[in-house]
Amino acid sequence: MGRSLFACFSKRSSKTSSSDINKSTATHDAAADDLTADELKRGGPVVVELFSSQGCATSPEAELLFSRIGRGDFNLEVPVILMAYHVDYWDYNGWKDPFASSQWTVRQKEYVESLNLDTMFTPQVVIQGRSQCIGNDEEGLISAITSATRYPPPAFQATFERRTPESLQVTLKGALRAKLDGRGADIMVALYESGLVTDCRNGDNKDRILANDFVVRKLGKLCSGDKLPPKKPITGTLDFGVWEGFNSAKCGIVVFVQQHGSHHVFGSQRTPEAQIGYGPQWFFGILTTLCCSAGDVAGWML
Repeated sequence: MGRSLFACFSKRSSKTSSSDINKSTATHDAAADDLTADELKRGGPVVVELFSSQGCATSPEAELLFSRIGRGDFNLEVPVILMAYHVDYWDYNGWKDPFASSQWTVRQKEYVESLNLDTMFTPQVVIQGRSQCIGNDEEGLISAITSATRYPPPAFQATFERRTPESLQVTLKGALRAKLDGRGADIMVALYESGLVTDCRNGDNKDRILANDFVVRKLGKLCSGDKLPPKKPITGTLDFGVWEGFNSAKCGIVVFVQQHGSHHVFGSQRTPEAQIGYGPQWFFGILTTLCCSAGDVAGWML
């Protein structure tokens, strides 16, 4: 896809501000049975993915909106899981985004295709893999979040270990709770970082101090299958390479179930920042319960 098809949008620069497009191992955990009927009825968090770039003049406004949603400024009654992907196709424009990756550009292109869009642009937000809007369109984004279809969150216990200074090992044990159709799905795991501050010295945001939260640094696949029935025990381990200056207190893990083909999200959960490395954790939606003794805490500190 050529650069001529890329765009950097403000919420008033497009006719469309939003569009609704329609190594497992045997183990058993009781967590898959823990949801009450009321919890199942309400559903879990809404996954909101921002595609952004420090080289796009309108992305900082979207990043600020993203951060405000994350800290609860809008008092949403819907739990939200936020992930920001910095694409690399603006890196030619005078400033190389330190968090950009071609992997995130490919991910955005997959959404462009599955949502039947004509172009890639920043800032763009994708909600539950099913709808999208311009990232700095506050009204459109809040409306898309509150109206999104929600699904029961998975139930995974997470443990973390630093085997080397350059890596973080994440082990997940648990089960899904949402029923999937016959297309199959991937269980994806994202490692994100918040509290990032960059002094932008060139490009369209020259001389601005850019703040970024929920920035996805690593993304991996725990497992994949044509049939992933609810309550079936699932165990897997991912090894993430970590970056210079890695600080576990600023990072979190997101687990989400993404359908093959459509890229629709069927359930998600996360560990909030500052909880990576504190031993085994049960995390449901945006709430985390630590299930570890004082000895476990000491043994799993990063």
